[in-house]
Amino acid sequence: MSRLPTHPPGIGDYAIIGDCRSAALVSGDGSLDWLCWPRFDSPSLFAALLDPDVGGHFAVRPAAPCRTTRRYVGDTNVLETTFRGADGVVRLIDLMPVSSEEDKHQALVPDHEILRAIEGVEGTVELDIRYEPRPDYARRRPRVRDRGALGFCTEHGGQVLILRGDVPLRVVESGAVHGRVTVRAGERRFLSLVFGEGEPAVLPLLGEEAERKIRRSLEWWEAWAARCQYAGPYRESVIRSALTLKLLSYAPSGAVVAAPTTSLPEHPGGVRNWDYRYCWLRDASLTLQALFDLGYAEEAEAFMSWLLHTTRITRPELQVLYTVFGEAELPERELPHLAGFAGSRPVRVGNDAHGQLQLDIYGEVMDAAYEFANRGGTIDRVTAGLLTGFGHAVCRRWQEPDEGIWEIRGGRRHHTYSKVMCWVALDRLIRLHEEAHLRGDVAAFRAVRDRIRREVGQRGYDDEAGTFVSVLDGHDVDAVLLLLARYGFVDPSDPAMLRTCERIERDLGVRGLLYRYPPASDGLPPGEGAFGICSFWWVATRAAQGDVEGAMRAFDHLLGFGNDVGLFAEEIAPDSGAPLGNFPQAFTHVGLIDAALTLEHASGTRKRRSGTERIQQTGVHL
Repeated sequence: MSRLPTHPPGIGDYAIIGDCRSAALVSGDGSLDWLCWPRFDSPSLFAALLDPDVGGHFAVRPAAPCRTTRRYVGDTNVLETTFRGADGVVRLIDLMPVSSEEDKHQALVPDHEILRAIEGVEGTVELDIRYEPRPDYARRRPRVRDRGALGFCTEHGGQVLILRGDVPLRVVESGAVHGRVTVRAGERRFLSLVFGEGEPAVLPLLGEEAERKIRRSLEWWEAWAARCQYAGPYRESVIRSALTLKLLSYAPSGAVVAAPTTSLPEHPGGVRNWDYRYCWLRDASLTLQALFDLGYAEEAEAFMSWLLHTTRITRPELQVLYTVFGEAELPERELPHLAGFAGSRPVRVGNDAHGQLQLDIYGEVMDAAYEFANRGGTIDRVTAGLLTGFGHAVCRRWQEPDEGIWEIRGGRRHHTYSKVMCWVALDRLIRLHEEAHLRGDVAAFRAVRDRIRREVGQRGYDDEAGTFVSVLDGHDVDAVLLLLARYGFVDPSDPAMLRTCERIERDLGVRGLLYRYPPASDGLPPGEGAFGICSFWWVATRAAQGDVEGAMRAFDHLLGFGNDVGLFAEEIAPDSGAPLGNFPQAFTHVGLIDAALTLEHASGTRKRRSGTERIQQTGVHL
């Protein structure tokens, strides 16, 4: 996609690089505007994304106007940006180097590094380089020291940043480094930024060693992508989504964060700005199945291991979200010194949703456990006791109101989906018992499961409209009701489900997209976009109901809302198609993968163990 850089960049003007421990966002004109080290939820080192004046950045830009194109190199997470100016063409290659464990043991390499390679392609291009680290969410303006051959060093609170390059750079003020370089065809230059904590930093090597890091990273990502077992017509989009999920995984624990960013607005200038650098249990089941179905069993098992470890911490209750290491306390606070993306304030870090009650997560966790067991995983005695304890918690709490899957901050209500997922939790426990994955007395679980079904059939269903509704005894619909068939609560072809889908499209649809619930019904000021994953749920539901051609048309339409490198945010602005919310969003990419796999299955080209086919004799007609 060719374009002139936009100032300031929009959310979709960014691309992500990472190493499965942290991530950075790079704008279309070569500015690294967001970076948190050493992990996703660490305080930022660059935050121009949230305040271009004080946030700090690391820019490599043409000094004169240029047209740009960018891409990921093949099936990798190595980003290549090409600048075309009046006198020449230059490429900028950005990555966080990755390699096999064997390669790491053969050489001393930094734990955290960003490598930026500059390659002259044609003629000459003058580049402007500016490096301004601003640690601790830009609350610190540290001194940058020129250490000669050792690079430019910044120290803060036991942490050290070192910038090295083979281009002319100088300290222009205490907290900034600047340089200009003319790059000619055939030349190759490097900039490397490394981070160390609590011990001496490893100085990055440039030249041939930098070249080797790029080659190893390309090979590593290509080998990982080659394991993908999807070979359908949407392979390019599925591979990009899988690569994005891998980037959003935290390798030391197996966790998958919702997004690498905080406070990107769901409505420009609005207050719907949340911190998504954590792990939501609601994503568990769909994420696990996507990884298994694509052939990434190792990643799926690592994610399940994190899930079981994390949920033990708060047993027998489940919390909405946790950190990548399973920490449960995530106090939300505001950063008033930051202007916010496009003036959207407040800027928040932490997330008070961790203290909400979200009963649907019991169903998502138990469905993930059932999926894991049916893929060959072993549920040991301790895990069996853990899961059984969650079942008893459901029996105690299913009648309580909660904040629901969307964590609405307008008070607790009796959400239909939450009740259904409590039913799913008990149903999967019973099935695990019946299939000899765990032992125990499940008679009480059967009784409560049947009671929940009766309750939903009587109060979660609008007799006049002939549809399911979002809250018991209510009248509105919610896009999450599309998942009722997916989890086997009702057959996808049941007339009630068909009418519910039609009403969701009528009441929540806009320009081929779906809002998650009626706008301005969540207790916050109006203003949010259509929800990305809900729109992909709609594709999967239509395909499961037999409308494969319609689902494919809808899917093709949705793919057009990805940015130029195939990344999706949490939401989409229906009027402009611009991405909204934190970016890139794991849940949206999970939805894309799920829709593509469901389409392949529905068209008869792939066997898939999911939904009502996986849960035999559960989906019934009301």
